[in-house]
Amino acid sequence: MKSKHRINIPLDRFINLSLYDKKKGYYMKKNPFGKKGDFTTAPNISRLFSEMIAIWILSFWQNLGSPKNFNLIELGAGNGEMMKVMLESFKNFPNFLNSSKIFIFEKSPKLKKIQKEKLKKDKIIWLSNFNTIKKKPTLFIANEFFDSIAIKQFIKIDNVWFERFVSINNEESFFFDKKFNMKSFEKKIKFKISNNQNFIEYSKLGFNYIDIISKIIKKNRGGLLIIDYGTLKKKMNNTLQAISNQKYSNILSDIGNSDITHNINFNLFKRIIEKKNYLKGITTTQRNFLIKIGIEQRAEIISKNLSFLKKADIFFRLKRLIDKNQMGNLFKVMLIKNKDNKFNLGFEND
Repeated sequence: MKSKHRINIPLDRFINLSLYDKKKGYYMKKNPFGKKGDFTTAPNISRLFSEMIAIWILSFWQNLGSPKNFNLIELGAGNGEMMKVMLESFKNFPNFLNSSKIFIFEKSPKLKKIQKEKLKKDKIIWLSNFNTIKKKPTLFIANEFFDSIAIKQFIKIDNVWFERFVSINNEESFFFDKKFNMKSFEKKIKFKISNNQNFIEYSKLGFNYIDIISKIIKKNRGGLLIIDYGTLKKKMNNTLQAISNQKYSNILSDIGNSDITHNINFNLFKRIIEKKNYLKGITTTQRNFLIKIGIEQRAEIISKNLSFLKKADIFFRLKRLIDKNQMGNLFKVMLIKNKDNKFNLGFEND
């Protein structure tokens, strides 16, 4: 990706190249998950997480009237760990399993290969787009999916908007800003994204996904459950970061060897969803969500007859998931559903 000649590209294109370039892209050449990886996601911290998501999915399905034909789609399944544990849980509920078609939507061939190996005994269909989804109730699950999609950044200086670009060559890379016509951009996206903002993070692809999924939810009944680190604040700010070896790294150095990510602005998601009159978005913290769906009781049950060390390990992992100073408050959970769907398990009183 480095070049002798200087290349100037918008930030989102730079992120896409860094993460998804066929030869040098971060997600195309390595498995970043787990102890040996650059970061650890909730399903790799404790299987309790995936078990509880499975139970929540079953409840959602039952709330729809236990349809005989149901689609479950995981968006970006990482190393396949969450799907593996969810399927083990679903096997205790054969009615659900027999009624469901289960899909994974994955962009990285490297991760797809890892997922296929881990899930080779299960009936999974891998998707490259959503056009093949048949008209039946459909639930999408997105755990740390939207944060890995490239974003644009816009900065307002003295009432003038600028777009962030990256200048790359072998010697050094740097950020610079180019004047930007926000009015014509807002006309194009049919959304006043700049209202009360001085800084904007916007993912064209992310909102394309939201748009496509929203139409599927409306047409087929169903929902989208998003679990990701992010904020509920109305004001947007710069959250772009790179991670390598479980530590923050420089976004512009060692391109293709660091994960580049950002915090989801759930308030922006909510505004976009509410523009679609037929949908509703409800949000809570990961801590509240997991506690309300019974993760603490589940931990008590499975640790009952275990040794002190094994019990301590279960509760240490649980603490990482729900502690306010760890993932508990940093991660948010959002359910996007049809307005007439009253299901709110995990979101009560929020």
